[in-house]
Amino acid sequence: MQFLYQFSLQRKSWLLLALSAFGLLAAALYFQHIMDLQPCVKCIIQRTAVIGVLFAALLPIIYMHRYTRLAAYAIWAYSAFQGLMSSREHLEVIFASNPFLNVCDIVPNFPSFLPLHEWIPAIFGARGECNDNSWQFLNMGMASWMQILFIAYLVALILVIASSLYAKLQQRNK
Repeated sequence: MQFLYQFSLQRKSWLLLALSAFGLLAAALYFQHIMDLQPCVKCIIQRTAVIGVLFAALLPIIYMHRYTRLAAYAIWAYSAFQGLMSSREHLEVIFASNPFLNVCDIVPNFPSFLPLHEWIPAIFGARGECNDNSWQFLNMGMASWMQILFIAYLVALILVIASSLYAKLQQRNK
């Protein structure tokens, strides 16, 4: 636990988190623009959550301080949780027994002051169908893999926070 706590205080740990999120974003753009797998609204929400994790990781990289780490933890948690919820909803749409009951929105519901799908449609435009599960790897589709990845992000966050709390308790007991 002490190692994990010490590692979380270093910029390279946050760089690793940023690189993982950047890699996921690059993969999503590759799937979209090279393989022509168009994202649906749920995919765009998950993509936005990955960008949230990337943004969270950049805060301590730019300025390593207790408060930037706390802000990063909060953004990381919110983004990973929202991504997980979106991937679960996506799976419900894909595997619905009645596809007419589980439908997706046509356009992402970004706030009116931040219409990312209009400003940057190459990244945030949703042209795909939510029930499309054509891409498969190890018998799992994109939404299943995203659910696993968001769970991994949340587990990593819980371990980092637990190691921090453990280190604080160890310091108090000395």
